[in-house]
Amino acid sequence: MKRILTGIKPSGDLHLGNYFGVIEPLLELQERTEDELFVFIANYHAQTSVHDKEALERNSYNILKIYIAAGLDPQKSTIYLQSDVPEVQELAWIFSTLTTMPELMRAHAFKDAEAKNKDINVGTFYYPLLMAADITLMKADLVPVGKDQIQHVEMAREMVRDFNVTYGDFLIEPKEMIKKEIATVPGTDGQKMSKSYKNVVPIIASDEEWKKAIFSIKTGTSPLGEPIDPNTCNIFALHKLLSKEQVPELEKRYKEGSIGFKESKEILIENLKKKFSPLRDKFNSISNKEILEMIEGGRERAKSIAKENIEKIRELSGIIS
Repeated sequence: MKRILTGIKPSGDLHLGNYFGVIEPLLELQERTEDELFVFIANYHAQTSVHDKEALERNSYNILKIYIAAGLDPQKSTIYLQSDVPEVQELAWIFSTLTTMPELMRAHAFKDAEAKNKDINVGTFYYPLLMAADITLMKADLVPVGKDQIQHVEMAREMVRDFNVTYGDFLIEPKEMIKKEIATVPGTDGQKMSKSYKNVVPIIASDEEWKKAIFSIKTGTSPLGEPIDPNTCNIFALHKLLSKEQVPELEKRYKEGSIGFKESKEILIENLKKKFSPLRDKFNSISNKEILEMIEGGRERAKSIAKENIEKIRELSGIIS
């Protein structure tokens, strides 16, 4: 049995890009009876950008509630908060003593921040060390990532090799599990949907908020009655995810000019409500207290694994405890 591990940063509200890119694949992984799934909320990682106490707590609870409402099952998956496993910080420190600064300087997160001329905090620079600790402390075999994130797992493998060569063969070298490719989910401005671009359609919102988001989608200038190329339409790109059964008919109407942008948006709004209203209702019915009770088993399991492994790591590395 392989152990699959993945985490998400509670840095903001989840949106359609998160749902189709993260949550749906997780629900598929959960049903793989030959593997076990570990899912954590990376609240330590989020502190590189979120310094508001209430926001970090709210985001963490909301993601857990969305996960549960969407169908992630604490009886089938190990679900926990990163902060419930403080041993990851200890392993990250040990990795930091074996990793050079030039190695960390080639990490995507650091290079992206540097390219944007940001004041880079030490946490952003340290990020790959903590991520490697998250993965390897749980002895995960597989880590689901997009092609642009493979480097993170490669760096974790290098840190494991350095540890094993230095202290003895104990940690497992993780492998990337390339996520099934889905089309990039466009935001309301046509760019990739992202909180940083402020172009999102939220998963949890009122009907009016959903309507406002969909009607803010940028469109072309084709007048009513003129054919529209569905391949260049931001609305149609979302239809492919939310209106799958209607896509052939919608594509036909686009090409023959028998549908305008307003009607297309109205159809999209109805399908958005149809898919996410039940999830929203379930989300609103779950309390924060219930969430902690639901994931209690996962939390205890993660802490038990971490404690056992960190004790061996201390022994191997000469830390008396």
